[in-house]
Amino acid sequence: MSARDRAARLLPLAKRAMDIAIAGAALLVALPFFLAVGALTRADGGPTFYAHPRVGRGGRIFGCLKFRSMVVDSQARLEALLAADPTARAEWETTRKLKDDPRITRVGRFLRATSLDELPQLINVLKGEMSIVGPRPVTQSELDCYYGVAAAHYLTVRPGITGPWQVSGRSETSYDQRVALDVAYVSQPSLLTDIRILLKTPVAVLSRRGAH
Repeated sequence: MSARDRAARLLPLAKRAMDIAIAGAALLVALPFFLAVGALTRADGGPTFYAHPRVGRGGRIFGCLKFRSMVVDSQARLEALLAADPTARAEWETTRKLKDDPRITRVGRFLRATSLDELPQLINVLKGEMSIVGPRPVTQSELDCYYGVAAAHYLTVRPGITGPWQVSGRSETSYDQRVALDVAYVSQPSLLTDIRILLKTPVAVLSRRGAH
């Protein structure tokens, strides 16, 4: 076996070790924040966490954890808005996001703008459902509608808390660009690439570029 083959075989193990180390340390540091956000999000009578079904490696469906940032009846409000507002529907169909989303709570708006609503996904990382760096997790309908043959690339890796889309403008990019970024990332796996994305993530979060 060549040195290149050995490196390729060891890469998943090294990536998993890095995931566990970073997620474990980050959860310990973030514990006080978890408690504070938990108190604030429960003020309206709803739960602290929201687990949305997403597609993981190999097509496995898992509950992607977030701090709840929306009102309790968010799905009903979304359906009503999209039925009444063609502009909002067009935006939703293009990016699966709404810049001025009426479902978001006051606390949730801050959490989403800073990406802090995604901190609970550290638990998903420890459970082996996600990685620190990778394509952002998508729903089955998104995978079926937007990825096409690129779905094969997405399904070979664990989705990530941060990734190429997160540091490339997020909602300012089209969905086609997002898919292309995912394919490029998966096609050339590298711990160095992961480290570069991690280093870019704080700047992307603080700039709030494409965050809504």
